[in-house]
Amino acid sequence: MRLHTGILALFYLVISLFYQARADVVKPALVEISVYSTEVVEVELRTSIEALLTGINGRFQNTTEAPNAEEYDVYREMSAPELTQAFERFHDDLLQGVQLLADDEPVELQISAVNIPAPGYTQVPRNSVVVLTGKVSRSASELTWYYPERFGDHATRVRQVDIEREAYHWSPHQWIKSDVPTQPFSLVEVFTKPPLAQVMGTYLASGFEHIVPLGLDHILFVLGIFLLSRQLTPLLWQVTMFTLAHSITLAMGMYGWVELPPRVVEPLIALSIAYIGIENLFSRGVSRFRLPVVFAFGLLHGLGFASVLADFGMPTADFAWALVAFNVGVELGQLAVILAAYLLIARWFRTPEGYRTWVVNPGSLGIALLGLVWFFERLDLASWL
Repeated sequence: MRLHTGILALFYLVISLFYQARADVVKPALVEISVYSTEVVEVELRTSIEALLTGINGRFQNTTEAPNAEEYDVYREMSAPELTQAFERFHDDLLQGVQLLADDEPVELQISAVNIPAPGYTQVPRNSVVVLTGKVSRSASELTWYYPERFGDHATRVRQVDIEREAYHWSPHQWIKSDVPTQPFSLVEVFTKPPLAQVMGTYLASGFEHIVPLGLDHILFVLGIFLLSRQLTPLLWQVTMFTLAHSITLAMGMYGWVELPPRVVEPLIALSIAYIGIENLFSRGVSRFRLPVVFAFGLLHGLGFASVLADFGMPTADFAWALVAFNVGVELGQLAVILAAYLLIARWFRTPEGYRTWVVNPGSLGIALLGLVWFFERLDLASWL
């Protein structure tokens, strides 16, 4: 019974990931609120306007599940001026939906700018920027932000800016995933940095969540590493190579030393997943070429991590510590995937032959097929023409 349960769990995992492979997952909104000593407040909202217009953000995890998915695709292919014009009818809904409170008093906001990039690489939702402005008294002691759940998840932080003294202070992010306002942000400690433990806790959680449950491509790659050998030593060597590699490019990407566009990185990450699955099918064990290959692909995945972390934002004062915490969170997520795979599936097989027949071969085939599907989708050949 336990054996059949493990195989069934693997089957459902592969099927669910195949369904998600064709999905366009819209990223949570990033909200940066700047409060100036001149009593001006500016809310910079980075989000998918296509998702806002179709209501997909709050109701569906993946755009393909929405009944108006075709409408979303139409918006996604619009030019920047066309989408700007289409978004104008949503202005009132946006202003009526969000709420900014200063000491529990509503702040009247207005849309002062809308910046929409060209469609470009359509496999990655474009980040448009909507800027809201208003007035906040210099005597205000705290700020609260509300972004409706129907608009989607959001990560929000507040910057206090003392123009006269040329000083500023960023708050930690608050990640909101339900229909509630943020906790109040303090406005009275311009020169006081948040505790290091608080900063590291925020970025550790973000790194973990980027693997579980958000990082389906990274989950597949880690599962591909795990499937070929249940022995601890080869597995640890592969995970170590992958960790070392993506840590290098994550740091280089965040410091601005290396950068590749998503239209290059994303298809190559998908191809790395396909390769690992195919190699598993034709290998009986970990070859001497496996570690260099895993290291090379880890470099690609690190650039993908850097892209996510750049969107999330980094603290100025504790940049290095936040980077370390994010990386630790990623590692904990990967270990959670390996542990779950072992407990659900691998531990029930006593012979290598049975494990390969019932797990390695079908699992690797599914991973390879998913990687190839992602690769061709992410190439987005139409946008190159």
